[in-house]
Amino acid sequence: MVQPIDRDAVRELIDGRDALLLEVLPPPEYEWAHLPGARNLPFAGLDGAAATLEPSRPVVVYCRDWACDLSPRAAHRLERLGVREVYDYPAGKADWLAADLPYEGHAVLVSRVMRRDPVIAFPGDPVDDLAERILSDPAGVAVVVVPRHRVVLGLVGPRELEHAPPEATAEQVMCSGITTVRPAEPLEGLPERMDRAGVHAMAVTRPDGVLAGLYTTGTTRAPESDPDL
Repeated sequence: MVQPIDRDAVRELIDGRDALLLEVLPPPEYEWAHLPGARNLPFAGLDGAAATLEPSRPVVVYCRDWACDLSPRAAHRLERLGVREVYDYPAGKADWLAADLPYEGHAVLVSRVMRRDPVIAFPGDPVDDLAERILSDPAGVAVVVVPRHRVVLGLVGPRELEHAPPEATAEQVMCSGITTVRPAEPLEGLPERMDRAGVHAMAVTRPDGVLAGLYTTGTTRAPESDPDL
């Protein structure tokens, strides 16, 4: 019986049982980005290729995302063709890439260029303690996160520091209405959009809001809130 599984189960099958990953999208989409080690087997070619799969090896089938029905259809077709252990990863590579996991292909996504060691601050950190770290850092901002969970709350930059009272905390002065970006965002066009919005730094977050990194352009302007970015 075909079993739908999530991202964590996919990783367990890869690490623990050397599962075979099959992307059933057309070759151009596979070449753009795919899970590490995945084999491209477009849906139309399943019947001819099923006999070449190792019978003892688990097979994980995926396509683009939840809205794409190719992976469940392919998984059930493989089962009908005699593949004994088939799993469907219905969230697909959109889910994998958004979680900042490794990928192969020629796509240049934010995850490949973002800074993974930005200055971070906790909500209760005094502004006085942050100022030197922020102003001496090339990005010129600190990402305010929830302790332990690292969920992003906002950014603190030179504008927030300028009029902050000495006793203020990061949470009290931060810009909370920031636009964030996912690791899976294609880099093409993003710097131009940020430039039009007057933004030079964006927190990169996973879908659960957890900090993955910081993407900055070459400008030195302080970050602004722009819900339409």
